[in-house]
Amino acid sequence: MIPTLLNVALATVATIAVAGTLPAMAQANAQPVKNVVLVHGAFADGSGWRGVYEDLTARGYRVTIVQNPLTSLADDVAAAHRALDRQDGPAILVGHSWGGTVITEAGVHPKVRGLVYVSALSPDAGETTAQQYAGYTTPPEFVIETGEDGYGFIKPDAFAAGFAADASEADAAFLRDAQVPINMSVFATKLEHAAWRTLPSWAVIATDDKAFDQRMLQDMAKRTGAKVTNVAASHAVYLTQPKVVADVIDEAATQTVGNAR
Repeated sequence: MIPTLLNVALATVATIAVAGTLPAMAQANAQPVKNVVLVHGAFADGSGWRGVYEDLTARGYRVTIVQNPLTSLADDVAAAHRALDRQDGPAILVGHSWGGTVITEAGVHPKVRGLVYVSALSPDAGETTAQQYAGYTTPPEFVIETGEDGYGFIKPDAFAAGFAADASEADAAFLRDAQVPINMSVFATKLEHAAWRTLPSWAVIATDDKAFDQRMLQDMAKRTGAKVTNVAASHAVYLTQPKVVADVIDEAATQTVGNAR
């Protein structure tokens, strides 16, 4: 009798203790993600994220900007993974343009909790980036010149119209003259993973983007199941509309549970 009563008492105490910790555990797991990793696209470097960086850091986020070598998909994914490895907890992974392909492949990293596509590409596993353009027409303002070494630049006299039509003349000129060429063969590389198939995603679509057919941007976002925010902006939306982009990233981080997968 006594051992039975003792066992019941101990079980009751254990139940109360566990019940008391459950709300605390649930609250801890529901905390928003506080790390953000930003991945730039082709023909640019990470400096264009400055406005988004300043907005997010002012909100208390820890923000890391990846500098893609733009030499191969594998090299760019490795750069993103190095940044993710250094995070002190779960992160939101953000990509602009070609950076969308990078985060799609790199987003299977265990620290990633959500994806934000900023006028960005989002191939599926087994697809190439080039395949995303099939059936769509890129606006005539966006002109790429490819050198004999296979690296491409945006044609200088078309840069402002094609990439940054809503930027100031000075900012558009800086972006033009600071171009980082991309190895054009990357667009023919098949992806091994599509992180958007297992992670929640958001999309910021610039409605005046001249780098992509608008139908293409909308269709890619629909396929990934992304929550879409449309904004009147050029392809350089990450530079010219930093608050809109930061708001979406903040929403993604707030709505994404920060516990381990």
